[in-house]
This record gives sequence, C-alpha cells and structure tokens, in this order.
Amino acid sequence: MEFEESGIGEECGVFGCVAAGEWPTQLEVAQILTLGLVALQHRGQESAGIVTSNGSTPPTYTTLKGMGLVSTAFKPEDLLKLKYGNLGIGHTRYSTTGISELQNCQPFVVDTLHGKIAVAHNGELVNAAALRKKVMRHGVGLSTSSDSELITQLLALTPPMEEVDTPDWVARIKNLMTETPTSYSLLVMHKDVIYAVRDPYGNRPLSIGRLVPISKLHSGTGEGDTEGWVVSSESCSFQSIGARYHREVQPGEIVQISKHGIKSLSVVPRPEGDPPAFCIFEYVYFARPDSIFEGQMVYTVRQRCGRQLAIEAPTDADVVSTVPESATPAALGYAQESGLPYVEVLCKNRYVGRTFIQPNTRLRQLGVAKKFGALTDNFAGKRVVLIDDSIVRGNTISPIIKLLKEAGATEVHIRVASPPIRFPCYMGINIPTKEELIANKPEFEDIAGYIGATSVRYLSVEGLVAAVQGGIESCGEKEQISSRTKMSKRIGHCTACLTGKYPVELEW
Repeated sequence: MEFEESGIGEECGVFGCVAAGEWPTQLEVAQILTLGLVALQHRGQESAGIVTSNGSTPPTYTTLKGMGLVSTAFKPEDLLKLKYGNLGIGHTRYSTTGISELQNCQPFVVDTLHGKIAVAHNGELVNAAALRKKVMRHGVGLSTSSDSELITQLLALTPPMEEVDTPDWVARIKNLMTETPTSYSLLVMHKDVIYAVRDPYGNRPLSIGRLVPISKLHSGTGEGDTEGWVVSSESCSFQSIGARYHREVQPGEIVQISKHGIKSLSVVPRPEGDPPAFCIFEYVYFARPDSIFEGQMVYTVRQRCGRQLAIEAPTDADVVSTVPESATPAALGYAQESGLPYVEVLCKNRYVGRTFIQPNTRLRQLGVAKKFGALTDNFAGKRVVLIDDSIVRGNTISPIIKLLKEAGATEVHIRVASPPIRFPCYMGINIPTKEELIANKPEFEDIAGYIGATSVRYLSVEGLVAAVQGGIESCGEKEQISSRTKMSKRIGHCTACLTGKYPVELEW
C-alpha cells in the first residue's frame, strides 16, 4: 500500500558529487546532482535543494532551493547558476521534524571560524531537545525547527581539543557523533571535500558510487577511468547518472570524498555490546526495489518476505495478486512458494496526483476508486490472495477489498508482508500516533471483519528478520574497507515500530 495514503511519511534523501581530476571540471556536477535527487524523489516530495562549490580557497558556494518535486523546484535557467561547481550536495525532503516551509529546506549553509560549511541530513535526532538547549546556551540562535540546522550549528562549534587556528573537521564530526548516537546520515561539504557520515548504529542508509565513462559502465574499468565520486541515500540513483556501486558507508564511519578519491578517516564505535540498528522498514517499503543494502538487493529481500509469508500464512485460494506496486515482489515470492498463479487484479491510474489523497477518512476512501480499476477477467469467480506491505490505519485496504468483491472475487484473503505496526518511530519516519494505528485498536481483534476481508494474516517479526538477514553477505565489503570497521559488520536491525524496543534510550 502506498504509505502516503496511510499516514506514514517517507524520510529524506541526500546526494553528493565530487568531480575527479583537474578543476575546473568538464563534468556536469549540477546535472548529476539533479538526476541523483530525482532518483531519490520517493524519499521526500516536500522540497529540494542543491549547494555547489568551486572548491577554491575561499570557495564560492551557490545555493538553489525550491518547494515541491525536483522537477518543479529547479528550473533549467536556475541550474545554469550552478554550472561552475566542482562538487556539491543535494537534499530532497519529507519533514519528520520542522514544518513545511522553504526556510527548512536543505542543505543548510553556515559560516564558521574556518569558512563556510554546507550540510544535508537524513534522519531524526533522538535527543534533539537537549541539543537545542546546549546550542542556545552557547549563544547561538536557531532560525528553523529542523534537526538539520541543529546539526549544522553543532558542527560549527569548536570542539574542546581543537586548536584555534587549525580546524579539525573529523574531530568536530566525531564530537557531534558523541553528542547524539542516532539517527542520521550526513553529507558535510567544506572547501574542496565532502565528508560522508553515518551514525554509529547505521540507522539510515548511505552508499558510495564511482562515476565512469558511459562506454565503460558495463565493462571492466581501472581507477584511471574514474570521472568522479557520488554518495547517496540509496544506490538506485547510481545507474541513472552513469555510476557504479562501490560500497556502503559503514555504521559510525567518516569518509572523506575529494577529487583524489575516497578515504575512510575514522569509525566511531557504539556502546559495547550494542548491535547495529539499520531501519528494517527500508527493506519493507521505503527504499526503491533496485537499491542495495548490506550486500543484497531490496527487491530480492521483499521476495523472500513473500516466501516466508506463504510458509507462515498459507491459504486455500486460486490466485495471488497485490495492490500495485510496492508489494509486487512479495506477492511474486508468495506465489512461487505457494504454487499459486500470480495475476494482476488492479489497474492503477498513474495520473492521479497526490492532491487527490486528502487527510480526512472519507476523501481518502473515495480516492481509491480514482486510483484503481478492477481487471475483472483475471479473478471473477475466484478466491484471491491479496498481498500488501502493511496495513497502517485500515482505511485504504477496505474499499479495495469491496471493489474486488463487487467485481466478482468470491473470497479476498489479505496477507501482509510485514508485522503489525504498533509503535511510533522517533528516528526519521513519520508514523501516525500510537492511538491511530489499527494494530492498537479494539477492531484489530477482528481485523478481517473490520476491513471486509475473508481472512487477514501478517508476517511475524521473526519471519521478517529472518528474510532480511538470510541474504546478508558475511564477506565482500569487508575486504574493501579498513579493519577498523570490523565492529560495524555485526548484523542488527531496528524493529522499534514493530516491537517497541528502540536501539537507544529516547530523550525528551
């Protein structure tokens, strides 16, 4: 189910690019940044921003920001202002903290004692309130309600061990990571480098790609063929800009990206005994299916979830289908494991805009009829297993079931390829309040009757974790990075929205 209809909001997307070789570069950095953000559009549609730098001393920063989709936020004539950039960072936003206004649009740029920095952030700080007080006690005012401005100001503060005339950005970043354990993936641009940073728990994703000549994109290339380096919330953005997936930034790692290449500078450890806590819902819904996390493609993980669901929740039926499109891989996995044929039962109207999805229940239900048409010939007179990735409030799936039954389905069995969502997320995903979640309402005791289904079954938490962790490579990326990061390769995922067990203590 599309979570925008259910009240769950995506996170944010960050993207950076550094041209390799001599500067000024012939690489169209601004175009690469724009295309990279378009590929991350599913992570946020509220606003978009780009900051480029010529990388000189002192550098010239050029900023471009706008509300809405990337395609509407940036006009072609505006992009010309960025054409002299040799490196840059960009951001596409869905607000989890901060209201929807241009002033909250990232990246943020601030002056420091040692020059300007630009910062783009994906995530949500679990101890933001305490940090805001700390910054203000230093006499620093905050002009927005965004966590990202708070991070920027914390980076601008001089850490205790830094000498007055010698900026140590690694020390500043490590000081920030000590102050707040999670949740963030950061891009910090200063002069001629970008620092790619992932919190010690690895809660939010961050991947590095290598730009190569288009003629050599699918053939072997050496380091001499590198045209530049890119860093992105998801690797799905790499193909569209002619980049190859290189590796992930590891939990707690600080990576320096410059025209000379990439260099791992440090790894900030978690408290002893704490496992990583990569958000498991990246696999379930948020990430694009062609992205790679932990050495495995998201699409393949979703298929495994469907297979596991068929094992845990079989049913007598004639066909398997899905609500287009995010649950399609899980539906295919369910069909393969159960031996039932997969068919399409709904046709999606791709030209219904987001404005049709209204915040009140009645109009949200009416929106279903605008979005879907029934492919009656595929299921009339048959028992249908309909796979969904989650049921959040239950308001949207109910009219779909009604639509299928009225079109001739004799039974509609709902199978959900994730466990019930019972708890809010405080780490970068906008989940409704605990009281709004269907799994916490009395109706959940008879959810099949409540939504009009013949039966409803969910994937178990144990089944989801097994499906996700079953394909994680135990080697491969280990060989590409320093032995300093071995501690980061332990497997662990955040399931707080399902279990209420948060990876760190929440502070308010």
